[in-house]
Parts: sequence; C-alpha cells; structure tokens
Amino acid sequence: MTRGNQRELAREKAQKKAVAAGKGKPKESAASLQARKERDAAILREKQKKKEEEKAAGDAGGKGK
Repeated sequence: MTRGNQRELAREKAQKKAVAAGKGKPKESAASLQARKERDAAILREKQKKKEEEKAAGDAGGKGK
C-alpha cells in the first residue's frame, strides 16, 4: 500500500463537497412544512373532485368504451 492516505483525503474532499452542497437550501420549519402539506393536500382533493365530476359527466353522456 504505497498510496498512504489517498482514501482519507478522498473521504475528506467528499465530505467538504457534501457540506458545501447542503448550505444552499435552508431547512423548512415545522410550521411551514405543515402548511405546505395542507396546501398540497387541498390541491390534490380539488383535482380528484374535478376528475370525479368529469367522469360522472362522461358516464351520464352515454360515452362508453
């Protein structure tokens, strides 16, 4: 093993890179995370309701495959 500490240097370099990459995005607080989840859930419920209405309208129109 003539390469000595090459593995350790590579590990340190990778760790520094990971730390630098993590600095760019701030963590989300619990309150904002909960608010985002509720907002997303409301949007999905509306989409589902719209799809169900379209399906019901399609079934009532007699369009069957």
